[in-house]
Amino acid sequence: MVAVIEDDESYRAAVHRLLKSAGLSVQSFDSAEAFLISGRQHETGCLISDIRMPGMSGLELQSKLNADHCSIPTIFITAHGDEKMRMQAMRAGAVKFLTKPFDGETLLECVRVALNV
Repeated sequence: MVAVIEDDESYRAAVHRLLKSAGLSVQSFDSAEAFLISGRQHETGCLISDIRMPGMSGLELQSKLNADHCSIPTIFITAHGDEKMRMQAMRAGAVKFLTKPFDGETLLECVRVALNV
């Protein structure tokens, strides 16, 4: 299952539709907290998360998952990326760091790599 965590409803819906159209199992969440509450961490093969969200950020979520020994290949998407943020995400184990707007095929390729399919 691919989990999409994005506070912007239109982006979340677009990414969800893209992944579904590629035949992937997808669950979407409007916040990092909603994802954690769902208990779906151990069913998630790939996580796509915005960096900047109200409440817990994508980087904070990644840190919490790592601390909980729940290593999920993560692709970050952001409209506000900078090199320092990208390096922090990659050092913590992110698979890819994409800046909005991004190409759908690029995202699908990143997801396939993360899922090893």
